[in-house]
Amino acid sequence: MISSPATLTEYFLQVDHRLPEEATRVLRALGDQGRMNKEELSLTARVKRAVLDHVIMQLYALGLVDVTAEGKSKICSLTRLGWDFINLKQNGNGLM
Repeated sequence: MISSPATLTEYFLQVDHRLPEEATRVLRALGDQGRMNKEELSLTARVKRAVLDHVIMQLYALGLVDVTAEGKSKICSLTRLGWDFINLKQNGNGLM
C-alpha cells in the first residue's frame, strides 16, 4: 500500500526526531550568526570538531545546510529549506 506524501511539517518533525542534539545547536548557530567556517561553527555551536563534520554531512544530505569552499576554508550556511526548518521550530510546531 502506498501512503500519501507527508507534508513538509510532518517531514521536518521526523527529521527533528532523528537528528542528534548537536544538529540543533549547529542550525541555531547558523541561524543566529549566519554563514561561518567550520572552526567558528564548532566554537559557536559548542560541538566538537570531529562530531561537527558528521553533523554537517547529515544536514547537507537533508538539504538544510550548504557547504562551499573559500580558499582552504569550508563555509557553512543555511539553505532556504534550512531556514524553513528553523522557522517551523521557532513557531512552536513541536520542533526544536
